[in-house]
Amino acid sequence: MAKEIRIKRGLDIPLDGKAEGEARRLRPDLVGICPDDYPGYVWKCDVKPGDKVSAGTPLFHAKEAESIKLASPVGGTVEEVRRGERRKILAVTVRRGEDTAPEAVIADTIAEKMKQSGLWSLMRQRPYDIVPAENATPRDIFVTAFDSAPLAGNVVPQHLMQYLETGLEVLKSLTPGNVYLAQRPDQGLQSKNAEILNVEGPHPAGNVGVQIAAVAPVNKGETVWALDAATAARIGKLAKEDHADYLTEVAVTGPSAEKPCVILTEMGCDLKQMLEGELPAGEHTRVIAGNVLTGVKESAENSFLRFPYRQLTLIPEGDNADEFMGWASLNPKKFSVKRTFPAFLRGLGKKYNFDARIKGGHRAMILSGELDKVFPFDIYPEYLIKAMIAGDYDRMEKLGIYEVAPEDFALPEFVDTSKEELQKLTRENLEKLRKDS
Repeated sequence: MAKEIRIKRGLDIPLDGKAEGEARRLRPDLVGICPDDYPGYVWKCDVKPGDKVSAGTPLFHAKEAESIKLASPVGGTVEEVRRGERRKILAVTVRRGEDTAPEAVIADTIAEKMKQSGLWSLMRQRPYDIVPAENATPRDIFVTAFDSAPLAGNVVPQHLMQYLETGLEVLKSLTPGNVYLAQRPDQGLQSKNAEILNVEGPHPAGNVGVQIAAVAPVNKGETVWALDAATAARIGKLAKEDHADYLTEVAVTGPSAEKPCVILTEMGCDLKQMLEGELPAGEHTRVIAGNVLTGVKESAENSFLRFPYRQLTLIPEGDNADEFMGWASLNPKKFSVKRTFPAFLRGLGKKYNFDARIKGGHRAMILSGELDKVFPFDIYPEYLIKAMIAGDYDRMEKLGIYEVAPEDFALPEFVDTSKEELQKLTRENLEKLRKDS
């Protein structure tokens, strides 16, 4: 019997520009894999420019665990090992060649196949929100089949749905505990290998951390794995056919998108090719690889779709905005969670064209309770943030730092009057705790 979970604290941001319709296929000429998307390891490059690769050929291995790889999503030729300051690897790019059969994954166990194909790196370990350790055994595994972030699309491409149950069966073999599959009640998914969680409520209901906290919170010394249902389905296909699937459905969304749409393409797709015909002429547009809360700001000319490879959001920069009275304007088209502006009188269901302006400045933190309204954990977020700012590790542990990931502080960051970079702060402190443990 499915377990019912109702999330009451949260916020659905009424952003305009949702993608609709059937997915169209896009075969990218260039893809890029960015090692920064896979925290927890130092990644070493296994290829050099000019090397020929197939879909599934390893591009990186983890320095601390050589069996864990990041693989090429397409076959072709390595074009560039892109580096930044101190020769840090920013991305490896692959120029697509002729479509060939993906590389077969040969290994003794399904876990080794997952590591070699790069699917292992698509999972996350709690605590710390990192790629799972190579020999870890999780207490439980949580799979989420929906995304509640602003303008998010489908999690599982239709062609992968047939492999989902096999993937859940594989995951069940990797844990002595339970496998949980979270969905919206109207999705109607059933499984013999997972306990179904029917989750209702506003964002962040789709965050796996919220689902874990509602069912079985992570305590110090425990390990839980989390992944989306698309990754679980890819694992099922790998188990059945001995090669991985790197196709993903991407929702191109946002108020600045000329034609919001859904694209079926490879992970790491070149953004320039994805954005053809989508950028409005004469407008300063911010391109976000991901959703507006947790995504990464990217260039429209020389960047790639980033993990978790499901969404691209286009919003105005707002740097050329010219408003009467500026932020103090009583414009009814301005959104505020505190009803500072009269927009709430427009009623429910109205959409807003948000831009990238902060509309405020950094200031001293005030314990006002505003973060609690959008933070559905049994945690005091403001006290935890104060402990993180102070670097008080003992207090952080007592206040529940092991239960959260940076994405769980995305909504609090959005409503925060003090304009603190809460996701960055959370990531930095989780890394410090992990290295000191």
